[in-house]
Amino acid sequence: MYRWEITRAALAQRVLAIVRSDSYDHAHATADSLLSAGITSLEISLTTPFALEAVTTLIREVGDDAVIGAGTVLDAASARMAVDAGARFLVSPSLDPEVIRTGHRYGLPVFPGVATPTEAVHAMELGADALKLFPASAYGPRWVSDVRAALPQAAVVPTGGVTLAEAPDWIAAGAVACGMGSALSEGDRDTVGKRAAELLARLADVAPPLDSAPELY
Repeated sequence: MYRWEITRAALAQRVLAIVRSDSYDHAHATADSLLSAGITSLEISLTTPFALEAVTTLIREVGDDAVIGAGTVLDAASARMAVDAGARFLVSPSLDPEVIRTGHRYGLPVFPGVATPTEAVHAMELGADALKLFPASAYGPRWVSDVRAALPQAAVVPTGGVTLAEAPDWIAAGAVACGMGSALSEGDRDTVGKRAAELLARLADVAPPLDSAPELY
């Protein structure tokens, strides 16, 4: 797949699930619950022990049924290790040109972290495939609508403190997707399943999934 195809697939549901845990086993169980709930895109944070092993295992298990990426990728070295582990996309809380260059060198889209219009423009100039607004809890949906009034080409993915109640507001404001962690994944499998189904339905009410909205890309 080309980078733009991976980007589209990763953001298609308008939610990017984030798995961050204190153990490999818990991370794998969390990812399994999310995938079983119908989530088709998730990132494993590299702050998780044996995160790259989890990425490799999940990709082997799900094949083409979901898009698995690596998160909290801070430098070129960790970006290359994520590539070698099979990650399909890279996400970072910061803007490091070498992370973008490394991902692109191997055909992976990169979603770097930004927090200002200046950083957003710089990231786009570097070729960022989407922009992770981080931490989203420090801003609000109005930030997206205001910035996109001047930068309508910015594909913003607010992440960090996004709640289920607020996620539709972010999408309505112009965000292309929301990054969500424990707000989406906490609880047992049944709880996660019901929560994910409700979230996907609410997001679809605000804006159609990207696979049925070609005008967005």
